[in-house]
Amino acid sequence: MGKYGHFSKDGKEFIIIRPDTPAPWVNYLTNKTYHVLITHVGGGYSFYISPKDSRITRWRYNALPWDRPGKYVYLRDNENGEYWSLSWQPVCKPPVFYQCRHGLGYTIIEQEYAHIRSTVCYFVPLEDELEVWHIRLINRGNKPRNLSIFSFVELCLGHALVDLINQPNDQHFNDVRFVQEDNAIYATKRYWVTYSGPTVKQANQAWNKWVYFSSSLPVIGFDGSRNKFIGPWRSESNPLAIEQGKCSNTMITAGDAVAALQNNISLAPKEELEFTIILGVVDKPHDRGLRTPVEPARKLAKPFIKKYADSLNIDKEFNQLRKYWDWYLSHAQVATPDPQMNLALNIWNQYQNKITFLFSRNASYYHGGLLFGRGYRDACQDALGPVMVEPDAVKQRILEMAQNQFKNGSVMHCYFPITGGGERTGHSDTPLWFPLAVTNYLKETGDFAILEQSVEYLDGGKGTILQHLLNNINYVLNDTTNRGLPKFGPGDWNDTLDYLGRQGKGESVWVAMCLALAIKETVQLLKYLESEKKLQSKGLMYQTRSIRSLRQKYEQAYFKLANTINRLCWDGNWYIRGTNDWGEIIGSKKCKEGKIFINTQTWAVISGIAPKNRAIKALDSVRKYLDTPKGPQLVAPAYTEVNPRIGLATRCVPGKKENGAVFNHPVTWAIYAECLLGRGDIAYEYYKKALPPAFQTSKKIKVKVKPLFPQSKISKLQSEIIYDPADEDIYEVEPYVYAEYVTSPEHPTFGQASHSWLTGTAAWMLRDGLDHILGVKPTYNGLLVDPCIPKHWKEYSVTRKYRDATYHITVKNPSGINCGVKEIWIDGKKIVSNLLPIFPKGESHYITVILG
Repeated sequence: MGKYGHFSKDGKEFIIIRPDTPAPWVNYLTNKTYHVLITHVGGGYSFYISPKDSRITRWRYNALPWDRPGKYVYLRDNENGEYWSLSWQPVCKPPVFYQCRHGLGYTIIEQEYAHIRSTVCYFVPLEDELEVWHIRLINRGNKPRNLSIFSFVELCLGHALVDLINQPNDQHFNDVRFVQEDNAIYATKRYWVTYSGPTVKQANQAWNKWVYFSSSLPVIGFDGSRNKFIGPWRSESNPLAIEQGKCSNTMITAGDAVAALQNNISLAPKEELEFTIILGVVDKPHDRGLRTPVEPARKLAKPFIKKYADSLNIDKEFNQLRKYWDWYLSHAQVATPDPQMNLALNIWNQYQNKITFLFSRNASYYHGGLLFGRGYRDACQDALGPVMVEPDAVKQRILEMAQNQFKNGSVMHCYFPITGGGERTGHSDTPLWFPLAVTNYLKETGDFAILEQSVEYLDGGKGTILQHLLNNINYVLNDTTNRGLPKFGPGDWNDTLDYLGRQGKGESVWVAMCLALAIKETVQLLKYLESEKKLQSKGLMYQTRSIRSLRQKYEQAYFKLANTINRLCWDGNWYIRGTNDWGEIIGSKKCKEGKIFINTQTWAVISGIAPKNRAIKALDSVRKYLDTPKGPQLVAPAYTEVNPRIGLATRCVPGKKENGAVFNHPVTWAIYAECLLGRGDIAYEYYKKALPPAFQTSKKIKVKVKPLFPQSKISKLQSEIIYDPADEDIYEVEPYVYAEYVTSPEHPTFGQASHSWLTGTAAWMLRDGLDHILGVKPTYNGLLVDPCIPKHWKEYSVTRKYRDATYHITVKNPSGINCGVKEIWIDGKKIVSNLLPIFPKGESHYITVILG
């Protein structure tokens, strides 16, 4: 058990046992459209589809106190005036008992204060566009209690960026009303900006939603005005309405909007009470002048208000939610000798990856959801996990991304699903992720018909998905320097290497390797299409002959590119990272700082361009120069001097973010590359190091770190720390999910993590575990069994659903080796290949694999 929490026995909940965690620890409650971030103390916010364009409630970034406002239920003892909140925040009275259970799609906060035991269960139903707060109170004392209940949210109502930067003016359009018959507050905004960024342009439209906030108990008071409910010179921790014991019954047409409801109850000793608060949105059918009629919204909302006033319906919806996640997780289950790996792969890695697929890098405690929308390259990678379970959702995402391409093969770097638009930044790697997303989808599903589906380009005209894919590759192939290497542009995967190539002369060696992989995957696809004659439907422009010609063209391009990289970019023991517009090399032994970058070493192997001896040398250099107790860092040594010819990376603090942190995303590529070389012990070691603290075994070690101020006397005290990988205080963020990065030993705060939840690490780490370490990976022709495991493992099993059939795979390692399949048996019959066939839908088969 950790200092702040631990997993439940079944592993499906992380149980936080004290509220004062090192940072707010978040969970996601979501269905297809309605989304909630909820912290372990009731903070967070709600939105409909887009956190920028259709925000429902507020959450203040950089707020003091932390994590305000939120979804609060206050209790007030009407005999003595004492009040507290059921989620600890925002009143923060010390509870006799506190526990938060972050589960899969729900959060339950339990607390006891002043002899009142409370439970608040927050969840979003699978289909309905609302959130449920199901509350249970028990009087554990010996005397009757006369209590007031105040439920509260602060409303945003529309465009969150405008609400932030133009708040005084934006509040002139708020409209909050109470309807006694519904026990509900209704709120909307008569003005709605849908522009992508800040602008002085005025919109002439209303927000297309009504919010409703309702209680299943009789409402005896309400407020729509924040000023009236909170009061002057106060905060959520001491609202005037609660202190006075009554709301002011305010309805507003301007001002800061809230939704606050008051209920009065009596609880006899040992008596229990259950009730429900719901917050939801409905469409706004009409927009007529100053006072938008609320009746159409009431008509849409009342069935939900009635439905969720019934505890039987709440139980039914909550059980459906849990059944959904049981079904989702059942598509990939493992049993290895490592319980922490099992817990990660079976539950939390899958859960995090699904959340990341839904939210890209757009809605978290670190990504405010105000500017960037859905990242194009992020979305391509995040689909790696959900494609195993919900291929239709991934298919729709592929079509959506195709709609954000231009005819020449360039793409939007980020885009907005509700309002359209986005940003075309020119990052040199962004187009290359689409071919990888499509080929991964095809291997998993066999849905080759998607290649013939026609999708419009942003600048007019249409093309099939296959044409879109080829255009992406052609765009990067044609945008090279005179040496034949892709131009760096304003950045590649390393966004902060952003001034290497703005003049069009800098070269990205990593993009060259990413391009090589995209070409290699496309060649494999074309070879399969050519041999299987999959694209012979009526009206198809690519017949077998042209497929063969395309395949040959890209094969030649791959070998030419590989030769160019190996001729120009090998530095003796590793590959350089690139060059800038002035011809200066980065990532070379000749550099004073930033001598070696991890990406070009791992992708030299992943792309297949590195000869075997160079592949080994490159990964050995990663291990020698970049490895730390948390896995290999991004670059070393970190930059200590600003170099405007490189960019923002050199302005980052050494050891943090993209200046030498342990960036978990590239760590996943190191694991993948080590597996490709058959070095299972090293791959497994990196995998274990990268696991979040809740999956770690406490093992304190001494680590040398770089002092902040080398010349200072105190620097000697900072040069060595005792590091515990399971220490939640050091890690700070949620210990049950991967973070984007962990501070490396190049900074005294080694082990401190940041940017948790929404990271490409989740998708790649899941596939590292399933595909590369455990070695069960999809191909166009079936599941390939090709493990790369630690030698000490004797046996493990994988249950994998693939194309609607179930594969029960047991792998035995009697010889204690890393890799190599000796024989395979299917249902007791030996086969001659390690490629498992595609079984008919609905069938289950048992496979035994012997390594040797």
